[in-house]
Amino acid sequence: MNQTIQENIEAKTTTPVQSGPQLTRRDVIKAVGGLAVLGSTQMLSGATAEKEIIPKSLRSSILYPHEGPTRSTRNLSGMWQFKLDPKNEGERSGWYSGLTETRSIPVPASWNDIFDDARNYFDVAWYETEFFVDSGWRDQRIHLRFGAANYRAKVWLNGQLLGEHLGSDLPFAFEVTGTVKHNEANRLLVLVENTPRQDRLPAGEKPKAEAGVPSMVSQQPFPNVHADAFTYAGLHRPVLLFSTPVNYIVDVTVRTSFAGPTGIVDVDFAVDNSWSGSAEIVVESGDGRRTTRVSVQGGHASGQIRIPSVRLWGPSDPFLYRLSVRLGDGEPIDEYRLKIGVRTIEVAGERLLLNGQPVFLKGFCNQEDFPIHGRGLDMPVIVRDFELMKWIGANSFRSHYPYPEEAMILADEYGFLMIDETANHPFFSGPAETVEARRSQHAQALGELIARDKNHPSVIMWCVCNEPFGGLSMLLSPGQGSLESNIAAGVKYLQPLFDYTRKTDPSRLVVLVAAGPGPDEWVGLGDIICTDLYYGWYSFGGQLQDAARGALEAALNQLHEKHKKPIIVTEFGAVSIAGVHSQPADMYSEEYQAEMLEMYFRTFSKYDYVVGGHPYTFADYRTPQAVRLPETMNPKGVFTRDRRPKYAAHRLRELWQKA
Repeated sequence: MNQTIQENIEAKTTTPVQSGPQLTRRDVIKAVGGLAVLGSTQMLSGATAEKEIIPKSLRSSILYPHEGPTRSTRNLSGMWQFKLDPKNEGERSGWYSGLTETRSIPVPASWNDIFDDARNYFDVAWYETEFFVDSGWRDQRIHLRFGAANYRAKVWLNGQLLGEHLGSDLPFAFEVTGTVKHNEANRLLVLVENTPRQDRLPAGEKPKAEAGVPSMVSQQPFPNVHADAFTYAGLHRPVLLFSTPVNYIVDVTVRTSFAGPTGIVDVDFAVDNSWSGSAEIVVESGDGRRTTRVSVQGGHASGQIRIPSVRLWGPSDPFLYRLSVRLGDGEPIDEYRLKIGVRTIEVAGERLLLNGQPVFLKGFCNQEDFPIHGRGLDMPVIVRDFELMKWIGANSFRSHYPYPEEAMILADEYGFLMIDETANHPFFSGPAETVEARRSQHAQALGELIARDKNHPSVIMWCVCNEPFGGLSMLLSPGQGSLESNIAAGVKYLQPLFDYTRKTDPSRLVVLVAAGPGPDEWVGLGDIICTDLYYGWYSFGGQLQDAARGALEAALNQLHEKHKKPIIVTEFGAVSIAGVHSQPADMYSEEYQAEMLEMYFRTFSKYDYVVGGHPYTFADYRTPQAVRLPETMNPKGVFTRDRRPKYAAHRLRELWQKA
């Protein structure tokens, strides 16, 4: 676990940046991903604030680049050139000027299932492509945006370093106005590296077995990582080039509520370069258009629009309004468009209320995984998954890391309620510098997640982390300190994350997902108690109707008595091998999985304070190789990896269609 911590991996530039109130398109502008990344990290880490490498006003926006009258977008995805760098010599040898001896690779995609020699490769690899800039963009500012790269990315354009980004599944962007060439090809090089490390999230490389540690720990998977999902590597989401005017909208925050039949839409927005002037906020739907004019001072403005006879967003009617923010008095200097839903989410006593009415979350945990392209964005798969969730009667799902933005947009349209989660299984042991690096990366990821997804009506909760420290059993492992000290370390780590999230977005709930019913000091931090319970599988296996049911009821009652908050069982389930049947139902059969899930939901229905259940998992997915994972798969899905329903899917449909 003792590793050299990589220094200063936040994205930054190596050349001076011009700043000032009158920015022109010819200024040489470099940018980093995330409007609030530095600010979020500093606030949460408690570290001395660093001198900003780039003024906040010059960072490229990570707003999703919707097209509009003043903006255009080009997708650079497609076939790129690819080269492994197992000796990590490429940067020293100047590969960023151009690659040789390459092979073709699709972007977006994971590289692991495409090339045999890269199946279990996670170290440095290089991508290269060329593009031309549209002639109509000559008087525009030009930006380069990556949807996600796992895990570290370093980017060069025309041989010039743009910067770095650390962290999986979240976007980062660079302004390249002064770097792109017009009327000739631009060469883009990207270094990607996904080495499992203890100072990252999710933390890779399980500790080696030590004296006194139970022998099960020595059954380490390959690759040796903490999570059971395969740690795919590559450029996983689209690479986009987009243009904006010289003065452009860099951030928009929308919060909604309602009073009686009147909807209330509050909008805050920021304009680059401390621009001042007049702006208009517009909300449109089939029944009309509502506007308000606001004054922008120093690059910031706020406004409110009230919608009479509002149509509230929800699973049964996911109605979306069209919102625009327009700069200027006449023809817009810049315009940013997005779709919004008017809805509220809150806890009232022991109930979860959507738009003031009790709601029960029925859905799944889900992994982004499919044969060949791994975790590369696949819109047909996302649409099919959402269609299957509608067919089965689900109204919600939980990700184990930030899902693709394209999926978030689609979730708004389908009306799914989402628990939006950072990519991590945090633990609090190890050298102090490793824990601090892990915490700093966690803080950055949380800030980037909120900045990316804050305007989606589908997002009703921020999940700070999943199964911190791997659960109570790991707290008791030899050599890891006392139970009390580990619990205290967890609170010290987690409390600032909760405080920051609530301050940043008071309109949503904040939770963590615990492995089992404790520790209470961690579980109780959430607005809702979220817990993963596997009675009937990892404990009391084969004893669904007696010991497992009793243990489930006892755990729910214990959590209720302790916290007096709503409870969601965010994971539960059983492995079922497709095609394996038994009567009576035995473990690993499709019948056993179906009976287990039915037992859980019938138990939930006995308690008003249980407000949701998410079986683990929607579909089977690939894992590392391990003794307990046949065919390198986790087959807890109610659908197979290629989306064929198991018996449990039909049983859940019967239950959920009646609810």
